[in-house]
Amino acid sequence: QCQLSGLWRNDQGSLMEISVLRDNGDFQGQYLTRVTLSGGCAQISPLKGAQQQLGEEGWPTFAFTVHWDKFSNATTAFVGQCFVDSGGEEMLTTMWLLREAVGSLEEDWKATR
Repeated sequence: QCQLSGLWRNDQGSLMEISVLRDNGDFQGQYLTRVTLSGGCAQISPLKGAQQQLGEEGWPTFAFTVHWDKFSNATTAFVGQCFVDSGGEEMLTTMWLLREAVGSLEEDWKATR
């Protein structure tokens, strides 16, 4: 079975560390992004989420948010599932939505990626 806690690297070179995984599935950690909206240096930002609690069988699903601390006015929500491939390597597959703050309701159309 896949274990969500630990250090993860994505194909863009960003790092995610899940350091606290509670018995109820709640977790927290840090995200170090290599991709920034502002083009600035990578920053460590806090993340919080929850993992679906499963028995011995199956691949857990999870969701978490990242508050881009100190360098962006955006928040990103990720949802995904944890798998183990045929070589025994753990892998997370995710989809994300990023929401930037905009100045008016008329600009809402361009706020989510």
